[in-house]
Amino acid sequence: MSRSFSGAVPRGAALLALSVLAAACSVAPPQPSALAEANFNGEAAIAAVRSAGGAAARELDVQPIRDPQVEDLRQQAAQLERTRKYPEAAAALDQALQLNPSDPALLQERAETALLLHRLDDAERYAQQAFDGGSQVGPLCRRHWATIAQARQGKLDGVNAAMKLAQRQEHYDALLPQRSQLTEARKLAQARIDTCTVAAPPRY
Repeated sequence: MSRSFSGAVPRGAALLALSVLAAACSVAPPQPSALAEANFNGEAAIAAVRSAGGAAARELDVQPIRDPQVEDLRQQAAQLERTRKYPEAAAALDQALQLNPSDPALLQERAETALLLHRLDDAERYAQQAFDGGSQVGPLCRRHWATIAQARQGKLDGVNAAMKLAQRQEHYDALLPQRSQLTEARKLAQARIDTCTVAAPPRY
């Protein structure tokens, strides 16, 4: 007795084959934010920020009076940072910010810790809050804008890395506006650093 085979593929198997083929053909766009955080050098960024914040001769520098408990937490965070315990340093500063949430120096130190943790959006946000609530002059002001510039540069580096990895033209083209926006934003932040330096009034 002979058997005949129709050659027809079962519907379920056909759908499965199509889904596998579609998955193989699909190429996910690279994620700039993930690339930015993965490749960011937080310690180099902090060195640049603190270099920008060095005091100049005969410069106006406003120093607030701080609560002793807040000052203890700041010192604790500084010690933790020196031993590269960055999450613990951030936690100490978060505790200090609960006591004084509007202290520009605390906000700036928290922004710098965010850089060390590769949290670029957080770094920019804290630094902007610090600038908005601070004296907007002096070394601390320069650190605000240097932090923002470093965060934006890190994001820009992530976009550039994503563009290099893009395997489809539409993925590459979609990143062009973001690259242009971040390039301009970084330049603006960098330019704001020098505007923070204001000469102290003459003494007679």
